This record gives sequence, C-alpha cells and structure tokens, in this order.
Amino acid sequence: MLPTRHGSRSKEGMDIDIASRWASASWPPLFFLLLLAGRSGRGCPAACDCASQPQAVICASRLLEAVPGGIPPDTELLDLSRNRLWGLQRGMLSRLEPLLELDLSHNQLSTLEPGAFQGLRNLLTLRLRGNRLRIVAPGVFSGLPSLTLLDLSLNQIVLFLDGAFGELGSLQQLEVGDNHLVFVAPGAFVGLAKLSTLTLERCNLSTVPGPALARLSGLTGLRLRELDIGRLPPGALRGLGQLRELEIHQWPSLRALEPGSLTGLNLSHLAITHCNLSSVPFQALGHLSFLRVLDLSQNPISSIPARKLSFLVRLQELHLSGAHLASIAAHAFHGLAAFCLLDVANNALQTLEEAAFPSPSNLVTLRLAGNPLICDCRLLWLLRLRHRLDFGKSPPACASPLPVRGKNLRDFSDILPPGHFTCRAALIQRSGPRRVSAEEGQQAVFSCSGDGDPAPTISWQGPQGIWLGRTGRVRVLEDGTLEIRSVQLRDRGAYVCVLSNVAGNDSLSTWLEVIQTESPNGTLSDTNATTLGTPGPFFLDSRGLVVVLVVGFLPFLTSVTLCFGLIALWSKSKGRVKHHTTFDFVPPRASGERGAGGNRVTAKLF
Repeated sequence: MLPTRHGSRSKEGMDIDIASRWASASWPPLFFLLLLAGRSGRGCPAACDCASQPQAVICASRLLEAVPGGIPPDTELLDLSRNRLWGLQRGMLSRLEPLLELDLSHNQLSTLEPGAFQGLRNLLTLRLRGNRLRIVAPGVFSGLPSLTLLDLSLNQIVLFLDGAFGELGSLQQLEVGDNHLVFVAPGAFVGLAKLSTLTLERCNLSTVPGPALARLSGLTGLRLRELDIGRLPPGALRGLGQLRELEIHQWPSLRALEPGSLTGLNLSHLAITHCNLSSVPFQALGHLSFLRVLDLSQNPISSIPARKLSFLVRLQELHLSGAHLASIAAHAFHGLAAFCLLDVANNALQTLEEAAFPSPSNLVTLRLAGNPLICDCRLLWLLRLRHRLDFGKSPPACASPLPVRGKNLRDFSDILPPGHFTCRAALIQRSGPRRVSAEEGQQAVFSCSGDGDPAPTISWQGPQGIWLGRTGRVRVLEDGTLEIRSVQLRDRGAYVCVLSNVAGNDSLSTWLEVIQTESPNGTLSDTNATTLGTPGPFFLDSRGLVVVLVVGFLPFLTSVTLCFGLIALWSKSKGRVKHHTTFDFVPPRASGERGAGGNRVTAKLF
C-alpha cells in the first residue's frame, strides 16, 4: 500500500481523528453518530461488537435469549456462543446469505426446526457444540449446500435417523462426540459423499455402526474414542476403501483384535491406544502393506517377537510407549527397510540389542527413556550412535550397574573407563551327575546352573538333537532343571545343557541310562521301541485267550437259546388258538316286582 499525504493511518484512526474534530466543533451528538455510521457503511446490534474484525459480528457471552436484530446483511462471521438461545425458527437467518461461519456453541438450543438455516447458501462452518439437542431429524440442515464443517459434540443426541444429513453434500468434517448416542440408523450418513473426517467419541454406542459407516465411501479419517466396545468384528469397517487414518482410543473392554477386523481397509496410519491388547495383533494387520505408522501405546503388551512384523514392508514408525514391554527379540524389525522411528519409552526394557534392527544406521528417532536399562556390552551400539540419534525430550539413562546408575547416555565420554559397558561369557558352575540311571516309569531330573553378565539363559537339547520346551512329559522348568516324567526306553541318550548370553555360550552333557523292568506276564518290555509315541507289539498268553473266548461266547449262546425258545412257542400255538365270546341274557322283570318302577319294562341286558 502506497502512503498518502497524511501517512499510512488506518481507517479506525482516521475515524477517531474526525470524531475528535467534530466534537470540538460542538456539533449535535446525533449528527455525529449518523456521520460515523455513514462512514462505516454498516450498522451493529447494540449488544454486539462489530469493530474487532471486518465483516464480523461478535455477540458472545451477552446473555442473549434470541438472535438480535440489526445484524448487517454483509456479515460473514456471526458469533452467538455462550448465550441463552433456546430455539431457531425457520427462516430466522435467511437474509444473511453472505454468512460463512455461524457459531451457536454453548447455548440452550433443544430444538431446531426443519429449514432453520434456510437461505445460508454460502455457510461453510456451523458450530452447535454444547447445547441440548436430543435428536437430529431429516431436513434440519436443509439449505446448506456449501457447509464443510459441522460440530454437534457435547449435546444430548440419542440417535441419528435415516437421512439426518442427507442435504449436506459438501460436508467434509463432522464432530459428534460427547453425546448420549446409542443408535445410528443404517441410512443416517446417506448423502455425505465428500465427508473426509468423522469423530465418534464419549457416547453410549455398544457396537461399531458398520452399516452406517459403509455409506461413507470417501471417508479418509475415522476417530473412535472412549467407547465401551469390547469387539471389532470381522468386516465391521468394510466399504471404507478410502480410509487412511483409523484411531481407536480408550476402549477398556478391547482385549484382542480378531483376524479380519480390518478387512477391506488400506490404512497408512493406525492407532489403537489405551486399550487392553496383550499382544501385537499380527494376524489382523497382515494385509496392511501400506501402513506407515502403527501406534499401540498404553496397552499391556509384554514382548515383540522376532520377524513378526516383516509383512509391514513400508512401516516407518512404531509407537509402544507406556506398555508392559519387557523384551524385544533379536530380528524383531527385520524386513522393515523404511523403519526409522521407535518409541518404547516408559516400559520395562532392560536392554535393546542392535540385532533387533535391520539397519541401525537408518534409525533416526529412538525414545527409550523411562526403562530400567542395564548398561552393558549390549548397549555399546547405542552409545556409538548417541550423538546422531534423536532421543526426544530426555535421553535414556542407566539403571545398573551401580557405578553408572542414573547417568544418561549423552553424558558418557568417547573413551570409556575400564569395566564400563562390558559383559562376561556364560559359564556352567554347578550340575548334577554326568550319568543318570532310572527305571522305566520312574522320574529323572537333571540340574544345571551357571553365571555370566548379563544373566545367561538355560536350554536343553535332547538325544535326537531336538530343543526341549516348557511343556510335555519331558520339559524344562523355570529354574533351568530338566524333568522327565515316567521314563521310557526311548528316552535313553545324551542330554546337553546350554548356557548362553550375548558374550558367549557354555555346554555340558549328561547321559541317561534306562533300566528295563519285567512285565506282569514274566516278559521284558520291548527294547526296539525307540521312537516317541510308537506302541510295542501286543502279546496274549493262554489264560488271557480263555478269558476272551468265554467273555465273547456267553452272550452269543444266550442270544441263540432265547431265539429258539421263542420259535418253539410260536410253532406250538400256530392254528390252535380259539376265540371265545360269552353272551349273558337277562330276561325282563315284571312290572309288579320290587324296584320295577311302576309299569315301565326294563331293557334287555347282554
């Protein structure tokens, strides 16, 4: 703007200067007000402010009980929030056609007549937050062809009927949280072809309104927050092919995500936070090959196993802060070529090994604060990258060993003192006998323990080279002891105890000899049964054979005897059965006999 002769003063400053001149000239006040109104070109309701913004009428917090009159027809922003408005009638605002934004938040609106916003063809934003609306009937929002944002949150809406938003063809963002919503009709969202963002939060929905959501084919963002829903059934979100961001927040009843729950979706951002998932829902995520951000924070997830996320080939960020993570396995993130951010702050991790990442040099952000880290040789790689990595607001600190407790990784110098960030290889120190004998059917126990830094893990290998597990007849107990219940001949052989940690391994073998026992019939158990689960041959002595024959012959003999007896009885009586019928004739009694009943003659009786 080029300066004028009087400088670059604003229009308001010029009005004040003119007003002071006219006041000093002692002109009548009425003429002075008319002059200012003429210069401004627009009026203003007495209870409102029209000077703070151009084409804006601010009437917030003025205790208004109705829409004030005198609103300039060229108004583009009308703020009537925090008043006492109780209703809107049809056509009340129809003359404000240039209006772009209308704020009716925090009033006492309980009813909206169909056509209440008729005539506001250019309105882009309508805020009805914090009122007393109970139902949204079809036709309420007619006459708003340009509306892009509608905020109905913090009301008392119980249900959405079919066609409730049918005439809002340009709506892009709909906020309906903090209501009493219990039901969404299947056709409630019909007509919202351009809706891109929908928020459903803090309401009484017990299921995801899948049929209604399926009508929103153009939806790209869906937020489902603070709902008492315990299950996301397979196909519940089918039809949302354009959805890119899904947020499920604070569903305390959600304990697992079923396979197929996200069928039909092609997400790039998925957040399931503050729920009760006990593990990463790998099966439900299997088809999301375009997922870039996965947020599972604030769930009781205790571990991330190896190579279970490799199908998420485009994953860049994984957020798991505030969970119960105690371990992240080696190769946990292998296959994730674009992986660059890991947020596992405030968990129970004691270490994070370099082998967990496909390429640690590609890691940009690592949030690891709030974990009881053991600063030994397993964290040397992190010490090397500490100046390049983004640790967030606070860098990770050591919880042990004692000399470095509480010291964060950025405080260490490039030259470490002796004994810092070191490990000792695993070493077996105590074990049972090197040779154990046990009779068939008895129990055999092998012990093995040792030391190392970090504490080593104990595993056992069987005679066939198979690593033994925690369950079954042959199992490894929590303290590393090997237990064989009901010993069998096939258990004979060498059992190897292996102690291992990141610094090295140690092993020791123990031989098990199985003593054969004599069976009740005087024979020995079969020595050729060497395969687990293979039954031996079946032997039957003479006494057993007699018992089997007797038990089988007696029922047969009884059945045959009974059949022949029935046949004999039938033959004996065949053709000789006589049928007898006896008729008794009672003559009629004379009329004079006692009990004859006068002259009546009694009937003949047979």
